[in-house]
Amino acid sequence: MPVLSWLIRPLLIVAAVIAAWFVAEDAPNFGVVQMVIAVLLVAALVALAAFWEAVVEQWKARSNKDA
Repeated sequence: MPVLSWLIRPLLIVAAVIAAWFVAEDAPNFGVVQMVIAVLLVAALVALAAFWEAVVEQWKARSNKDA
């Protein structure tokens, strides 16, 4: 269980900071907004991991094109 909390806690901290930009921290729906943002962050991280090679190749092609 502690290992899982090491992964979840930083994600929820980042989600809380982002949620605080849009909703007051003492609002009743803050937890819901925080969880939605956390799910979106997880989806973005999974997508980045899935397409990492294609993203790196795109960046390399773009930097070679500029040179």
